[in-house]
Amino acid sequence: MKIPLVYNLRSLRQRPVSTLTTAVGMALVVAVFVAMMALSNGFEAALVSTGSQDNVMVLRKGANAEMSSALSREAANIVAASPFVARDPTGQSLVSPETFVVISAHRVTGELANVVVRGVGPRARDVRQSVRVVEGRWFSSGASEIVVGETLSRRFANTGIGDTFRFAGRDWTVVGRFTADGSAFESEIWGENEQFMPVFRGQVFQSITFRLQDSGAFEGVKETLEDDPRLYVDAFREQRFWENQAGLLGGILRFLAIFISSVMAIGAVFGAVNTMYAAVAARSPEIGVLLTLGFRPRNVLTSFLVEAVLIALLGGVIGCLLTLPINGLVTSTTNWNSFSELAFAFRVTPGLFVQGLIFAAVMGTLGGILPAWRAARQPVATALREA
Repeated sequence: MKIPLVYNLRSLRQRPVSTLTTAVGMALVVAVFVAMMALSNGFEAALVSTGSQDNVMVLRKGANAEMSSALSREAANIVAASPFVARDPTGQSLVSPETFVVISAHRVTGELANVVVRGVGPRARDVRQSVRVVEGRWFSSGASEIVVGETLSRRFANTGIGDTFRFAGRDWTVVGRFTADGSAFESEIWGENEQFMPVFRGQVFQSITFRLQDSGAFEGVKETLEDDPRLYVDAFREQRFWENQAGLLGGILRFLAIFISSVMAIGAVFGAVNTMYAAVAARSPEIGVLLTLGFRPRNVLTSFLVEAVLIALLGGVIGCLLTLPINGLVTSTTNWNSFSELAFAFRVTPGLFVQGLIFAAVMGTLGGILPAWRAARQPVATALREA
């Protein structure tokens, strides 16, 4: 026979101060856990959304990032002429040979930070269909013009429409601002690849990205490109490439979320232990009555354990609610693959709320198991004498 849940709810209402204090302690732990995981989610989402499943990204063989890659014009021409590359209605290949350089720029607060400057081909927006100009216009071919990503424009100086942005010993006019579904591209400066190559003293591309004519044919395309002796390249699905870029730092952020929250959870668990021990001591006569009425020790143990979990879940709900204001808040970190600043938004998702509540329930279970065991092991006679 189980002890009714209403018994536990009544007990919690009789101890509002201790119950709320314990719940708040657990709420803070859950809030830190969810916030740190939201940080990791946002970082990974920004990179993963950068790539398309329909695009292929080509780098020099052995290169694991654009910074370490170098591809010739001949390689770009060979790829563009390949039959597996999609074409627009006019027959133009949907391919974008790109340069990739990291420069130093001033934030609006005055500090220096590294920023990616990407030179793209004339078909770049057809290849990457998430890129949309939201203010101004696209840069003109042959001109010293650039467009800036949405998140970069809010964080760096001289990035307004009509401003002059200087790098590589040359002045560039900002003519547009673009979005890219919140991806890493929004933290970059884009211009024409043919304009960037001379000023950066390079005559090679760092990557070649093209749209597949048949998305399902990727494995065959990859084999064809990598086996071509003229190219010496590795080919990746663009989405998978950016997922790999997110792997290391995303994993570290998740580890920190779990580690820091676990350290904080120790204090919250001890708080739950103290609260439940106090509840057991105050309710010894009730425990004796329950055992006298025929409830078994395991029913008493379960009842007190449920009570501890209810307190923890209350804290978990409060902690999850505390993180709602940070959802969508933009922050930045260094992308270790390019050593440049990457801005992204915290992503608080329903899945994180579920994880936070599970984390809270685990804390409640750990904090309640010993007091519940003590309650279940009390001799009936001893418990009734304390009445």
